[in-house]
Amino acid sequence: MINWNEVDTVLLDMDGTLLDLNFDNHFWLVHVPSRYAEKNQINFEQACALIHPHMREIRGTLNWYSIHYWSNHLDLDMLALKSEVSHLVQPRPGVFEMLGAIQHKQTVLATNAHQDTLSVKFSKVPLAPYFDHVVTSHQLGAAKEHYEFWPALKTRVEFNPDRTLLVDDNKSVLEAAAEFGVKFLLTIDQPDLQQPPQAANGYPAISHFDQLTNKIS
Repeated sequence: MINWNEVDTVLLDMDGTLLDLNFDNHFWLVHVPSRYAEKNQINFEQACALIHPHMREIRGTLNWYSIHYWSNHLDLDMLALKSEVSHLVQPRPGVFEMLGAIQHKQTVLATNAHQDTLSVKFSKVPLAPYFDHVVTSHQLGAAKEHYEFWPALKTRVEFNPDRTLLVDDNKSVLEAAAEFGVKFLLTIDQPDLQQPPQAANGYPAISHFDQLTNKIS
């Protein structure tokens, strides 16, 4: 699937790639509406009707990924809410074996997650020590779904797009990276391990990191 002799840098997404997306799906689809309903004395369905249209409207923007934006918009302490369900933060199978196997490559965590969200997730799953660089879209001023993220990333982390692998579960992110020139692109076919595999998005997909680890050189 990948000729590792042609790869110097590995860019890895976090949510839905290294971590089970079940945490994020439960948080946004169940936990936040539940707490919003309690605070505003409405039922769960009414809360969803008020929250989810705006989520769809700003999806893929920096505000969508900012817990401070959502704290202000919903008048809820989003960081505290994330901590309430942080037991759901779980690595995908084979993550640490894969990260250990690519330590001779430049390894970069490139995530849309807000820095404060990283602190919650790193406290549950110790990913940080495996990375040469941890870069968030908020630091660069553009979400990964937008072309502008990628040249901004290159100013912070030196890498050759023609010798770089990106693994990400988001088709729009993969498309933006491809436009920038990242040569090797892989996706995840089941980002949320509690849900069925997602439909093919046009990029080569893996279901388990063993598919990479067994071939790394």
